[in-house]
Formats: sequence, structure tokens, C-alpha cells
Amino acid sequence: MYPTEKTIFSFPFGLLFFHEPQFTGPHIQEAMSMLIFINGNRSVGTINKNIYGHFAEHLGRCIYGGLYVGEDSEIPNQNGMRTDVVNALKELDIPVLRWPGGCFADTYHWQDGIGPKSSRKTLINTTWGGVREDNSFGTHEFMELCRQLGCEAYINGNVGTGTVQEMCDWVEYCNMPGVSPMADLRRQNGQDAPWNVKYWGIGNEMWGGGGNMRADYYSDLCRQYASFLRDYDPSHKIYKIASGACDFNYDWTQRVAELTGALVDALSLHYYTIPGSEWEHKGSATKFSREEYYITMYKALQMKGLIENHTARMRQACPNKNLGLVIDEWGTWLDVEEGTNPHFLYQQNAMRDALVAAVNLNIFGDHCDSVVMANIAQTVNVLQAMILTDGPRMLCTPTYHVFHMFKGHQGARQLETYAETALIGADGADCKVPNLHVSASEDHNGNVLVTVVNLSDHSSVPVEIHWDGLSKFTSITGQVLSGDGAGAAAYNTFDNPHQVEPKALTNITVGTNSFTSLLPACSVAAFTLKA
Repeated sequence: MYPTEKTIFSFPFGLLFFHEPQFTGPHIQEAMSMLIFINGNRSVGTINKNIYGHFAEHLGRCIYGGLYVGEDSEIPNQNGMRTDVVNALKELDIPVLRWPGGCFADTYHWQDGIGPKSSRKTLINTTWGGVREDNSFGTHEFMELCRQLGCEAYINGNVGTGTVQEMCDWVEYCNMPGVSPMADLRRQNGQDAPWNVKYWGIGNEMWGGGGNMRADYYSDLCRQYASFLRDYDPSHKIYKIASGACDFNYDWTQRVAELTGALVDALSLHYYTIPGSEWEHKGSATKFSREEYYITMYKALQMKGLIENHTARMRQACPNKNLGLVIDEWGTWLDVEEGTNPHFLYQQNAMRDALVAAVNLNIFGDHCDSVVMANIAQTVNVLQAMILTDGPRMLCTPTYHVFHMFKGHQGARQLETYAETALIGADGADCKVPNLHVSASEDHNGNVLVTVVNLSDHSSVPVEIHWDGLSKFTSITGQVLSGDGAGAAAYNTFDNPHQVEPKALTNITVGTNSFTSLLPACSVAAFTLKA
């Protein structure tokens, strides 16, 4: 609910009254504080750390040149993994990484990517640009990357052109601790102990590029695959994820949940924020109008309804099992940068992308009773990336900084929040959004993280944050990410990689169970309340 009139919110311990906002359009009166309330007495659960997951596909320069350069590269690396990129990603406490796709998974045969690299098959990546794929980055390399990052592996199996036996062999290769043909092959290739990969996706986008299947046909296949994907160690059970819907296809979700829910643990969902009205013209990452900006934010906020509606269909279809929702592809999808391969999906990453990331992460956290994992697309050099590289150079994008600012939510208890907001948007445009978006959590030490997004593209907003039911705090600090003078279009370049970075908030005034601050236009703020 986005209040534009006097509103009363009810709590177990009484009523919170919000004053009547005096807004008559997109312009905000900067002198008026907007009230935010944190209710420490109510929570929907613990925020699964996997909500902050990532996705790396054999697409463009995500793997080759981005994450992996090979052992013989002049770029500093450890076992072929770029040292600078890995070190930067480790700062995010990445919990889980999805691989090898995406659409690439639909034609990927995992045994092409094991064994001596000199004898691995070379083929053409017909999915993404018709470029040469030498399979030098395969299962062992992916598991080495996960080891260096300290994260879990999420492997997406090939149902599109693969077989049940092929995927079963892959699980056995990765997880079998005893004697078996696949375990022996793994040891022959240099890995004695099993990796115990937990997360396995049964196909990718089966309604589209994964085979253009009908829900019933895919469900029968999924049931077959799920029946034969074994647990090889009782203490390391695998987590099976069915290929779920895209966007608003609730019927797919309901039917697949109904037919496969007893055999899988979760369904996936894919949703990209695309401001353009045509697939061929999605819009520039750095050159956009105010109307395009607000359309982008309006579409990003639709994630809330998608989660709630898909979850409702899952609960209705499979009432006896709490199926999880895995949003394993999300983020902005924009036009590629001028002069780059259109199939590489290389786009710049501006402050607008950071706001999209912050809004989505807030939504995921507030729906942690249903969202068990999310994987932004993608980690390096593709779509809404954390990191961009250019030969030996690299930079961290505004989206990277949002993930860094929000990482304290991982594994914390979600807290109920309410915010007084005003609807804003471009003059004459239909797409209106609330000027503020907020989420909060409490860690096991009693520290609270409050993340607030100011969606206004031109007005700063004073906020007055109150709480109840929480510990006393010894200190309150904050940091803010904003585009300064460039606003939503601000971004980092290889010549100026630090233009958009978090800065300390110095305008915090602390009261009794409250504090105030001023949020710049088009900004993301993170407040840490230290117990």
C-alpha cells in the first residue's frame, strides 16, 4: 500500500499515526520528514543467505576473460581464476553460484568439460554468438571457483538435449563418496573427495528455449529426472529445482507444482526488468529519459506481486509441501553497448541498475518465507553484472556496491517495516512509484540493518526512522550510494572506476528509539544499528 492520504497502521501494541503527506505530483517537499517504522515484534522468518546468489553462464565474457583466464594468462590468477575478480566477489560473501546456464545449459554435455584440457572437445557455442568453446572451464574448474569464493554450487542440468542417464551420471560424478564408475572417473581426473553439490536444476526455461514444452510434458520429464537423481550421502541430500515459469505465467507454475511438487523441493522463476516496449529496443543503460527511468522502477516493483501470486499458485497446487521459490534469473536487461557483439549481452551498469537491485533485494528479504534463493544475471560482463573487465582492468559496478551494502541481511531475521510514502513519476506518465522502499533485519547479535531506497530522481527525502521491540543500540551509522550530480545515469568507467561508490552518511541524528537522516535523490542507504 502506498499512502497518499492520512493513514493509520495497526500493530499488536497499539496504533502508529502517520501525518498527511502534502504531495501534488512528483515533486517532494524536502522539509517534510517521511516516517519509517520497524516492528521488532513481527517477522516472516529468516532471510536465506542464498537470496544473495549469483549466476555465471558461458555467455559473452562472463566466464572466459571475466571469471577465468587460464593458468598461463599474464593476468594474475589462481588455478586460472582471475585474482582481482575473485577477491572482489569474496567481499560480497557470495552464498551460491549457478552454472553453466541459462540457455547454454540446454546444449551442454558435462563430460565434454572434464579430463585433460588438451583432449577436451572444441565446439561452437551456437546459443550465444557462434563463438568457439574449448571447454577449458568445466566441472572441476567451476568447483575450484566455488572453493575460492567460499560459496555453494548450483548446477543446472541439461534436459533440453540431454538424458536422464547423463544428469544422473553428473550427480554421481560430483557426489559419490564410494566406488562407482563416475566416482572412479572423478578420481582419475584429480578429485578424490566428492564435492557434495547440493543444488540441482532440472532443466532451464523448458517453456521456451529449453524445448518449447507444454507444462504437462515437462512435468512428466521432471518427475522422471527427479526419481533418479540420487542422494549418495544421507548427510548431504540434494535439493531439486524444477524449471518454473517466466514473468506472469501463473498457469505453468500451478500445473508444474501440481504434477511435480511431491518429487522436487522448489520451482524456479525468471523475471527481467526491461524498460523498453519492444524486445529489440530495450533501452540504453546510460541514456534514458525520466519516463524510462520511472517505467524501469515500476517494472522492478512488480517483483512483489509476481512472488506472491506464483507462491499462492504453488501452495494451492501442492498444499501438503512447502515448495520453495528460486528466482534464479533476475535483473535489468538492456541494449548492449554500442560496438559490442549483440549476442554477448554486455551492458553498462548505472545508478538506475543499483536501485533496481536494491528494490528487488528488499522484496526478496520481505518474502523470505517463500523465496529460498535468487541469482542475479549475471556475475561478470553480462547483463546486470557485479564486475566489468577490459583485459587486465576491472571495475565494480553500482550494483556490486548494493550487494556489499546489503550483505548483512544474509541469515538475519526479517523485521516487519512500514514506510510513509508518496507516489512519484514523470509528468503526465502513468507509471507512478512510491518515493521510498525499505526493508530491515536483525542478526543473531541483535544488530539491525535497515536498507532504504529513495526512488525520486531529483529530490532528497528526510526520513525519520522509529522502532519498537528491539534492543537498545550503542551506535547508529549509515552509508549511502548515489549518483550525485549525474543521478540515475551515473556509472563507473575504466578510466574513472570510483565515481559511484558508497559514502558515509554524516547527517544522522539519534533520538529515543528513533533517528533521522537525509537521503539524496536517487540513492540507496544502509543504516547499521549496533546492539
